[in-house]
Amino acid sequence: MIRTIKNTSLMAATGLAAFAFMQPAMALDAQTFIDRIESVYAVMGYDLSFGEASLSGDTITVDGVTITMAGMDPMALDSQLTFSGVVENDDGSYFADSLTTPDLDIEFGDEHVGHLTLVDMIAEDLWLPPEGETSAEVLVQLVGRMATGPLTVTRDGAEVIKIAGMEAVSEFAYDANDALESIHSDVAITDIWADLSTLREEEPEAGAIVEALGLTKISGNITQSVNWSMADGRMVFEESKLDFADIGALNFTADITGFTLDMLDKIYAMQASDLDPMSEEAQAQQMMAGMEIAQALSIAGASLRYDDAGLAPKLLDLFAAQSGVERAAFVESLKAMLPAMIAESGVTALNDVVVPPVSAFLDDPQNLEVAVNPASPTSVLVLAAAAANPAGLIEALGLTVTANAKTK
Repeated sequence: MIRTIKNTSLMAATGLAAFAFMQPAMALDAQTFIDRIESVYAVMGYDLSFGEASLSGDTITVDGVTITMAGMDPMALDSQLTFSGVVENDDGSYFADSLTTPDLDIEFGDEHVGHLTLVDMIAEDLWLPPEGETSAEVLVQLVGRMATGPLTVTRDGAEVIKIAGMEAVSEFAYDANDALESIHSDVAITDIWADLSTLREEEPEAGAIVEALGLTKISGNITQSVNWSMADGRMVFEESKLDFADIGALNFTADITGFTLDMLDKIYAMQASDLDPMSEEAQAQQMMAGMEIAQALSIAGASLRYDDAGLAPKLLDLFAAQSGVERAAFVESLKAMLPAMIAESGVTALNDVVVPPVSAFLDDPQNLEVAVNPASPTSVLVLAAAAANPAGLIEALGLTVTANAKTK
């Protein structure tokens, strides 16, 4: 994520007043800076334990960190952490240009020797609020951009996974009073490549299917784009896409409201609780919080769309061959089974919604989309209650299923 702010509002938004920039670097205290990180991230449920910290000019180096979260084993990072361009502002907040760590070069495995390398890891535009300020409004602005260079995994010396890079970027917008107004975030994992040919050694049946489908080597990208408005908690997922060559693209979009900073404050408070997560008291609190969230969140619309790029016909051919029939006959048998399958679910209202588009997709696999479009934004709690009447829920959701629509 990256913080993009007009120069005129940057000082007010992050406390980076010119006076703070001009203070002597030696006014910094490395341990106080690290303590601030620990206290701020504790609010979000992270228990961070840093190694020894030292200061040189405006650079703070730390000898590793151990990260613990509820219900998880501690994770230790022994590499040196380097915070560059650190300044302490006159309001007690901190800013750092970047956080970098040494490249990873890890060997693992017993029977087969695995090797993982990950380079150019960086987090940029880091901000720590003044002591005691840990509201959701400041916590969502802690990190600007996170990125890595190439990741490579080998197995017995042969490459099995490669990723060109990973990046998460956010742009922050502020109102006339310099209060956070909205966030636009983009995530990209680019040029993913994987060799699945060795899968047959570990999972013979799955490996045989992969080979039959011609998927021993796959490549693609994962992308996401989200807009979040603070005033009404509206969060619009413009895209959440997995797109792989010769396979297809699966894209999720959604428009929800009610995910406000106040709600996020309550979630953080629950995560930072000292209660045993498995205790009755903790579970009761989680249930109450879940009900409150379900009441506050409303769905204005959502969709899941699959655009085929070659996988569906291959699957139909494979299953037809396994059944000993031609593909056309296999497709007709599937289409004939659809009404019976829906009848078994007990939700007969789905028949008219599902059967025609799915039949059309089976005949000519291009794309298939499931969408909900309520007449007006409807709370998750109301929809959950409506589930007692499936036909009513379908109408309340405005559920539609379409096939082979024009490519978006």
